[in-house]
Amino acid sequence: MNHNGDNNYYNDDYSRQDVDQGMQRPYYQQSPANSQYPGSPAGGHDNRGGVFLLGMLLGVLIMTLVGGCAYVGTRLYRLASDNTAREASADGGSADSLINETTIEKLETLEEIVEDYYYKDEDIDTDEMIEGMYAGVIDSLGDPYSVYYTAEEWRELVADTEGIYYGIGAYVSLDVSTGFAKISGVIAGTPAEEAGLRENDIICRVDGELTQGYELTEVTSMIKGEEGTTVHLTIYRDGEDDYLEMDVTRRKIESPTVNYEMYDNDIGYIQITEFDEVTADQFTEALAMVKGAGAKGLILDLRSNPGGSLPVVVDIARSILPEGLIVYTEDKYGKREEYTCDGEHELEIPLIVLINGNSASASEILAGAVKDYGKGTLIGTTTFGKGIVQRVLPLTDGTALKLTISSYYTPKGNNIHGIGIEPDIECEFDADAYYNEGVDNQLERALQEMEKMIR
Repeated sequence: MNHNGDNNYYNDDYSRQDVDQGMQRPYYQQSPANSQYPGSPAGGHDNRGGVFLLGMLLGVLIMTLVGGCAYVGTRLYRLASDNTAREASADGGSADSLINETTIEKLETLEEIVEDYYYKDEDIDTDEMIEGMYAGVIDSLGDPYSVYYTAEEWRELVADTEGIYYGIGAYVSLDVSTGFAKISGVIAGTPAEEAGLRENDIICRVDGELTQGYELTEVTSMIKGEEGTTVHLTIYRDGEDDYLEMDVTRRKIESPTVNYEMYDNDIGYIQITEFDEVTADQFTEALAMVKGAGAKGLILDLRSNPGGSLPVVVDIARSILPEGLIVYTEDKYGKREEYTCDGEHELEIPLIVLINGNSASASEILAGAVKDYGKGTLIGTTTFGKGIVQRVLPLTDGTALKLTISSYYTPKGNNIHGIGIEPDIECEFDADAYYNEGVDNQLERALQEMEKMIR
């Protein structure tokens, strides 16, 4: 843990234009000298008396608008003047800081406008507006991986990384092509599996609320809830003619991040579903078990693993890789941080790594290092392509900030962000065979290749 006394809110380095135009429009515009009123209606009667009365009514209305908007107009005028002066002094450049006289005054103006004119007083929640303001600062970065967490969201995130939460038992990631969240994996024996949810299902609505454009943390918070309650999901599934409507009952989920078993011909299998605090110990135990059972080869399944903790994946890599670099990061200042392996625990049996388009971040660090060293064979499809690192920074008021701080590079210096890691053997997943017949064709291909290696 690093401590920084320069900022009271930064106490832990946790690695793991448009105003309504009605307010600007002149309230009175003199008609051009040659303007003509519409002609008299049929019958030739002069309608000037009606126009005069209409003019009086408009005058009363305009005076009412002027009375209601004069103060706001003054504030907006002062803001415009201040902006002009500030831009001139800065030679047209943008503001150096978010906090200055202009932004403070504009916030005060916005608050007063809402208080004076918003039609539902009961919907005005100052605390929520403040949290929204903080979140908006981070959202403005345009980085989907940088997030502001409220105190409640931060508590939930900490609980998730400990491997226990109340939900449906599905891994959820962001589908960047649609802006919706999607199911990236389903935990066996959970409500998600029992309800029939599948990998790559798009979550369109949660309890009737459209989720497009929501932060991933917002969607997961909507799905999770008290044990025994039900969440209604509207799902889009490729190949279906209509949306799927599913009611899923929430339960306490103790997420097993590592699963293992032995197959015929002494082939060991270890699946890592994500890299949480508990994962390193679980992996150490699983690896010891398959070795103890006499495994002559190992299949490491990283499919649909969304990533997780950098230190955790580095610890696991040290149980597999030879001596050398595992991964290195570079921040915006060019500062490089290296994570290395001493090679003392290098895996001595053949290795195959299963990957797919939902294998991301920490999964790609491990798969990329295995590929660069030629330590194993990658089978499946190209990975997600997330080559950047986030750091979670808890703040002293119980909130937290997750911020992208650096890019990471494989041992050979490759940054795979937006590109992904290609498998050595391309093998598309056969969803029909899996869901209808229980056949995992990618795993079957890995078993076939491993049998060739250990003969």
